[in-house]
Amino acid sequence: MQNNFRGVFLVGCALVFVCLGGFYYYNSDIKIEKVELVSPDNSALKEDIHIALNKESSLYVEYWKEGESKKYRTPVSESKVDHTVHLVLLEPNTTYEYQIIINGLLNRSTKHRSFKTREQSAWMVHNWIKEEKLNDATALGEGLVMLCYRGYPGYIAMVDGKGTIRWYWQDKTMGVRLATITPRNTILALLAPANRDEFKTTEKGKETGVATYYLRTGKIGFVGGTEIAEIDLEGNVLWRTNIEEKDIVFHHDLQMNQKNQVMSIFRDYKMYDLEGTGMAKDTLWGDGVMIMDTLGKVVKKWSAWDVWDISKDKRIKEYAGDRFHFNSLSLDADGSYLLSTPVENQVWKVDSNTGKIKWKLGRDGDFEMDSTAYFYFQHNAHLNKYGDLMLFDNGDFSPNDTTKINKLSRSLSFELDTVKMKAKLKINATLPSLYYTARMGATFLMPNNNILQTSSKTGGVVVTDQKGKVLWSLNSHFIPYRAEYVPSTIWRKYINFKQ
Repeated sequence: MQNNFRGVFLVGCALVFVCLGGFYYYNSDIKIEKVELVSPDNSALKEDIHIALNKESSLYVEYWKEGESKKYRTPVSESKVDHTVHLVLLEPNTTYEYQIIINGLLNRSTKHRSFKTREQSAWMVHNWIKEEKLNDATALGEGLVMLCYRGYPGYIAMVDGKGTIRWYWQDKTMGVRLATITPRNTILALLAPANRDEFKTTEKGKETGVATYYLRTGKIGFVGGTEIAEIDLEGNVLWRTNIEEKDIVFHHDLQMNQKNQVMSIFRDYKMYDLEGTGMAKDTLWGDGVMIMDTLGKVVKKWSAWDVWDISKDKRIKEYAGDRFHFNSLSLDADGSYLLSTPVENQVWKVDSNTGKIKWKLGRDGDFEMDSTAYFYFQHNAHLNKYGDLMLFDNGDFSPNDTTKINKLSRSLSFELDTVKMKAKLKINATLPSLYYTARMGATFLMPNNNILQTSSKTGGVVVTDQKGKVLWSLNSHFIPYRAEYVPSTIWRKYINFKQ
């Protein structure tokens, strides 16, 4: 019995060694016939490595900056003869070393090879970090900051904590109004020709409260876009739609939901009789929410005019050209719309199915809240990672008394009790006065619990703690409408892990 068992065991071992030997022979017989490096779009920030084998095998690439021990590894390229491996987030004018790993039970590494990225394009060279300012690059964590330039040439750029551009996409004919990361790790962008904004200022001597801000007029209004595009992390345009041809203008925000549909704020009008003459001859401009698929087909839309009682609106004549001025759109946990409504100094929650306004947060709203937490002409209302409602308070005037100048911008977050209808202030991160921005601006709570704040009018983007202390600052040479935090996790398709 024991002899039989021993015999079976020896035969089994022999078969294992034969298989291993055969596999090793097959694996060692795989040869690299050709390696070619190509820089897509002549970019200084990405490199494609084309690898041809003599027979099918999977592989991956390890690479690192010359002289540094920190290594990056690409995901495994599936078994085939011809491979293209994409290296992204490279630094310009930098030498990289790399080796190709033939993947298998017994991996085989090639000798070290190297390449050097070219110098950055002259139009992208800028002193993004001012040395005289306090800057802690680690305050940004592992992520990047994404900015958009709405002039010509319009572009999207991602900058690291040291002020180095690590990714960019440029359009030849349009400016980029804004861009955001989608649930499928792509970039959704709103594009528009430069100098198409339509707005007017309040007559001198007639400024009262919010009337001091630029009022949108006409269809395109302010920060309006005429095209939308989705771009992958290699810079390829996946699709592009001209919405102006569909008689649609999007503005101020653009998001993609979990169904991969595009959500945005659109300009909507209503004919009304302001003078009581019996003829609806006055055009009132307002806003709504539109859902569109990636082919440009409108799936759903809601207009604020559908739920607004104009007859009871005492300010309708004053704001006939821009009644609501919605400037951000996001989703609550139940799929309802969260809309920043700065003319009212409120955030509205709108049922996406019924279209009814469920509640209003802010001064004269539905929540009991500390009056010092009122906000003025806010932007970028959304849920942060803790489920709290977060927004950027521009703070032109005092939250309690709109006749008093304030001029302090800050990030706020609220824990909302929708049963007792109480709003508890959780974060109050007030920026130093030099970063006050009368209009635009944004806030994002990062994974490390620091806050990325955009001071648009000053051209500044800063990372602060939750008290508002500036830890890191970026110096932009243009007005960034909204800087967005880009987490390192979105690059997993290209960078598997770091050693």
